[in-house]
Amino acid sequence: MKMTKKKLFSDEPVQIGSDSGYDNYIMAIESSCDETACAIVKNGREVIANVVASQIKTHAQFGGVIPEIAAREHLDSINIVVEEAFKQAESTEGIKPEDITAFAGTVGPGLVGCLLVGLNAAKTLALVYDKPFIGVNHLNAHLCANYLDTDLKPPFIALLVSGGHTQIIDVKSYSEQVIIGETIDDAVGEAYDKVARLIGLPYPGGPKLDKMAQEGNPKAFKLPQAKVDEFDFSFSGLKTAVLRLVNSFDGKDLPVKDICASFQECVSSTLVKKVKKALEKSGYTQVVIAGGVAANSEIRKKMFALSDEGYKVFAPPMKYCTDNAAMVASCAYFNSNTFDDINVEVFSRVK
Repeated sequence: MKMTKKKLFSDEPVQIGSDSGYDNYIMAIESSCDETACAIVKNGREVIANVVASQIKTHAQFGGVIPEIAAREHLDSINIVVEEAFKQAESTEGIKPEDITAFAGTVGPGLVGCLLVGLNAAKTLALVYDKPFIGVNHLNAHLCANYLDTDLKPPFIALLVSGGHTQIIDVKSYSEQVIIGETIDDAVGEAYDKVARLIGLPYPGGPKLDKMAQEGNPKAFKLPQAKVDEFDFSFSGLKTAVLRLVNSFDGKDLPVKDICASFQECVSSTLVKKVKKALEKSGYTQVVIAGGVAANSEIRKKMFALSDEGYKVFAPPMKYCTDNAAMVASCAYFNSNTFDDINVEVFSRVK
């Protein structure tokens, strides 16, 4: 795999990729939602520096992310995380700013005001150090989190599960990825957060629901699995079923743990059943899970159970499931379908 990214102020090309013949150090910035992150990754796999400033405590009081507040916090944090990443890289590998091969930033999807902070910072660094700039799709980056500290190579089937997206992707090569199934309404993470709110769990609801589910009976309540096209998903009906279940108790003590466990069993079974069908149809022997909801205990458990059927299963460590810049740097290295125009603009939705 080879990519050529031209320098901004000269005609000398810079080779980025495994065939370049030398080590590549890519610094990336991620600011699509409520984490301000900066990382430096060597050759797409070895994390040299990784810094994340989270805003969870700030937004918890509002029950969700407030875009304007998030953008302001990114502005407050961006210089700090960049400086800390440079400091980590120099102390561990002796890497200085001028040693960086290219700078990368998340282009979208995400909150526009938030994206602009990180993307403009990455562009500025590329201009200051006269290095290539690489724009990255946030969803592709989540897939590439599986390349960090592993020997994973395409082809494979990927399950991407996050607050805004639920997709099954046929990853044919580093640059060719085909979405073969996705949600037609709510994403998995969105469904988790809405159900958590229904039963009175505080923000962020998904991780708290997961924790309570581990103490409940997953067979306490039979919840519906939507019947949609072969690899597509629908979770709005499940959310409504939980609402009706909660209302049926009408003042009685709510069996919160059992509701959580039953909901989580329904979601995880639906996801893995369709992933298995995709594996059988593709003939692939490798499968990965990616995105923030990839940190969910039951979904990970069921996915890794596929290894008992002969599949090789990959999942990022917890710190690389949620938004981070190491996955963005890895994506900039491996994916040739990135944006290398310094004038690229942010986008809020998938293009």
